[in-house]
Amino acid sequence: MNSPHTIAVLGLGRMGDAIAARLAAEGWDVVGWTRSGRPASGAARTAADPQGAVAKADVVLLALFDGPACRQVLEDVRGSLRTDTIVLNTSTIAPAEAAELARQFGPCYVHAPVLGSVPAATTGTLRILAAADRDTFDRARPVLEALGTVRRVDGDAATAASLKLIANSGLAGAVLVLRDALQQSDALGLPRVQALDVLELGHLGRLVARKRPFLTVEPATETGMAPATAEFTVGALAKDMALLAGASGAPLRSAAELAGSPAGPESDIAAAATVPAVHDAVLEPLRAYVRGHATGDPAHFRDAFLPTAHVEGIRDGVFVSWPLDSYCALFPGRPASDEPARSRRIDTVAVHGTVATATMTLSHGADTFTDVFLLVRAGGGWRIANKAYHRHPSPSHPQAGGRESEGFAE
Repeated sequence: MNSPHTIAVLGLGRMGDAIAARLAAEGWDVVGWTRSGRPASGAARTAADPQGAVAKADVVLLALFDGPACRQVLEDVRGSLRTDTIVLNTSTIAPAEAAELARQFGPCYVHAPVLGSVPAATTGTLRILAAADRDTFDRARPVLEALGTVRRVDGDAATAASLKLIANSGLAGAVLVLRDALQQSDALGLPRVQALDVLELGHLGRLVARKRPFLTVEPATETGMAPATAEFTVGALAKDMALLAGASGAPLRSAAELAGSPAGPESDIAAAATVPAVHDAVLEPLRAYVRGHATGDPAHFRDAFLPTAHVEGIRDGVFVSWPLDSYCALFPGRPASDEPARSRRIDTVAVHGTVATATMTLSHGADTFTDVFLLVRAGGGWRIANKAYHRHPSPSHPQAGGRESEGFAE
């Protein structure tokens, strides 16, 4: 076989349908199949079963949601594939899953995850990471180039799968940074449109420009346009980040934050950037804690903490674990003499149902403290259940490292 003529597209979701329509528009004989039985739109013919779809195909292109779906579909069609049929997998799956499929199907397997969503598939502007041996890559190249720009990966199928997850990690990070920027903008009372106009001028510009229909507080209904259809969903990106975290074994903030996003899994990823800030009820014990340090009045700490709470850390080289009463006894009931020069900020808050975690930075003269909190929802409100801290010298006070200054900080 020199150049593919018949292409079977297995999986006719958002991306698969757009890919099938693009290939048909480019002149290939395209037959589609989907597990849901939904017929293909565009010019693709639809087969009743996957075996029928692949029986005469030169290329079998997978556009499925995850690794288990790829494995199951390929097991179903294995006996119907010709010996020279190329299996071209555009799905985003785990590196180990890609490696196993490459092992099973040998030289005819091309792992080719794509960067870009439905609009890029429709216009043939996807960016494709393809891993295959040279002969198979050359045979598949006309199909790949009809879909976009192809980069042959220097590595195996697992490498291509890993690189796709890394690319999506960058996207997930950008979505969460955009969320933080919009939450801060809301807290400052800035109009959403004005904030988006300025964000579009900066490093998030391409994302903001592309996702404008999803980012405005109210859709532009005066134009008569229907609400925008999701291009890449929160659920799909959360799945990809879970795969990355599992493959790397390294912490990944976006995996948990996307999985726990109030935006529905079928919403466009931009919906995760429009999630309101954490409710004030979760912040109130942290603010009470700040008031305790600002005033030196331990009553604020009793408002912030559960009575059973402990405060733990290293003091003078020794681990300490104070019960709340002992901690409160350290405060004299008046502000520190240098209180006007001190500062405190809440860095992170993550809510997980009835528990939450938070971090805070306190700059107290010669010392800076990183506080880590565990909060629980109890008795109709939120309280701090435990706190651990790390004390280190403030960058502007190289002489730091002695005992805590007046108005004990931690």
